[in-house]
This record gives sequence, structure tokens and C-alpha cells, in this order.
Amino acid sequence: MSNQNQKVCLDSLSNKERREQVMDAIKSIGLDNCLSETNLHLSVPSLKSKTRGKVRDIYDAGDYLVLVTTDRQSAFDRVLASIPFKGQVLNEASLWWFGQTQHITSNAIVSSPDNNVTIAKKCSVFPVEFVVRGYVTGSTDTSLWTVYKNGVRNYCGNILPNDLVKSQKLPANILTPTTKAADHDVPVTPDEIVKSGLMTQDDYDEASRKALSLFEYGQRVASEHGLILVDTKYEFGKSRDGTVMLIDEVHTPDSSRYWIAHSYEERFKNGLEPENVDKEFLRLWFKNNCNPYEDKVLPAAPEELVTELAWRYIFLYETITKSKFQIPMTKEPIHDRISRNVSQALSSLQ
Repeated sequence: MSNQNQKVCLDSLSNKERREQVMDAIKSIGLDNCLSETNLHLSVPSLKSKTRGKVRDIYDAGDYLVLVTTDRQSAFDRVLASIPFKGQVLNEASLWWFGQTQHITSNAIVSSPDNNVTIAKKCSVFPVEFVVRGYVTGSTDTSLWTVYKNGVRNYCGNILPNDLVKSQKLPANILTPTTKAADHDVPVTPDEIVKSGLMTQDDYDEASRKALSLFEYGQRVASEHGLILVDTKYEFGKSRDGTVMLIDEVHTPDSSRYWIAHSYEERFKNGLEPENVDKEFLRLWFKNNCNPYEDKVLPAAPEELVTELAWRYIFLYETITKSKFQIPMTKEPIHDRISRNVSQALSSLQ
């Protein structure tokens, strides 16, 4: 699948003038102003500690957590690059989906005082990621296509037919949970989750029902906008009153795989990769140019891939939400802006 074919299709769904406007901003503002790291615990006195995730920096603020979504790009259980405006896209896309899915599940969101920041209620986080899949695809070690082509037919408690091919739609959406290990996610069955004490049966049943309902809703919304929601992951926690709540992120281009709908059938019939609007093409570049699981030092991602991915994230946000992504034009350093906005927000919560 050529990158040129991707651009033609994306341009057909989007406005060429808008693409050029965004790409100019990515190159002139974004590339030199990525948010790769934050240290708010050094600039905001009320923050007690920092936990560095693959993409998010999480700060303890007493009854709340301050989640800063950076521009770090993660795959293969490590950081590959920094993508301009990515953190803002993920944060604002998640907030949109959190608002749209309250009829399915409550969530932990309190406020968003900054483009890159969400303040959430503290809860007890289940150490399980709820991965929902509608198609057979993927390139990582735990992806459905990787394990399927290696002969696995019972995956995370799901019995799979023998005649599936890559990119094929599954007979029904399936749930393939993984444990949230520090360095590598491990596929697990529902029985193992309960027997090992990771979750009670009731909590697992409720979270799995919500995950499948969220995915069905997300697929419907994506379809209405010319996209296919292929797979995604959800995380849940339990509040102090026992409510199972949705946390982290929802249907973002980081946590989800999206394909262009109108070209899917023809490309599938011809044995071609679907046209994607996510980070898969960057994953494939690293797989083709190094061993991203074992090499200690990875090559730098080419600038054209970084800018293309930044555009796709913004394109996806605008396509799904039908709103214009607001490119930050201020010259104030991002870290200073975030520190100021978080300080003011926490003061108002006390």
C-alpha cells in the first residue's frame, strides 16, 4: 500500500485547503514545539507525585488525578517519536466521546482546564484492558492477525473459525482482554481474570458489557462519518461508591484502529491493505526498518511520516466530531501554559 494512495483517499474525504493549512501549521509550529515531557510536580505545589505512562503523565492531586496527554507516540511497548499536536487531539477526542457515551456508562471526568489536560476523580483501576475487535488485523505480537496466522484458534476465550483472512470482518465483535503489565500486555481469558483475582465476576461482567456496547456505538458513529472502527481498547475503574466507570481514553486514534469505509470492500477483495487513518503505517515503517521489540536504539521516524501522522490524527478528530481542531497559535511555551491552567483549576476545586 503506497503512501500516495493513502493521501488521495484522505483528500477525497477532507478539504484540500484545510489539509494544506494544517500541514503548514504542523511544519511551522508543531515540529519544534512538541510536548514530549512534563514536570508539573515541580511547578504546581498542590501536585504530590508524577507517574509517567507511555503517552500520559499522571499527577496525584489528592482526591483527583491530573492527566496530561503528551505528544509521545507509543507502539511495541515503547515510545517511537513525538507527533505535533497529538496530545491535544487525543485529549479533546476523548472528551468528545466521554460526553457522547454517558448513556452507556458513567466516567471519571471532572474538567479539562487545558487542551492537553483532563482532571479526573480518583478510582480503583482494574488491571485489565478491554480490547474489542471487529476485524482480523494487526502487526504487533498480541494483535489478532499475528496470533491467528500462527495457528491460534482459541484466543482469550473466543473460538475462531479456520478460514479467516487478514482484514476480514469477524462474524461478531469479540472481547480479547489483556492484563496491564508494566512492559508488555498479556492476553488473558475471562476465567483467568476472575480466578486470579484481578476482577470479581460481577465487575468483569459489567465492564465487558459496557465495552461491547461502547464499541457498537463507536462503530455506528464512525460509519455515519465514512469510517470503520476496527478495534479499540477501554479501561475501567471503580469509584468509592462502587460504580464501574470508564477511564483513560475513548476511541482515539491512539487506542483505536480506523479504516476508510468506502474503499474497504474493493481493497479487501483484491487482497490489499485497507486504507487506514491511524498509526499502523508508522508501526509498519518501524517493523520494516528495525526490530522495535529488541533493538535498544531505534531509528528516527522520517519527518514526512511524522507530519503525515499528525495530519491524520487531526483529520480523524475533525471527521468524527464535525468540529474544527483549534491549532494553538500562542507563543507561550506549552509547559508554562499547562502549569498555569492546572494551578487555577485545582484552586477552584479546593
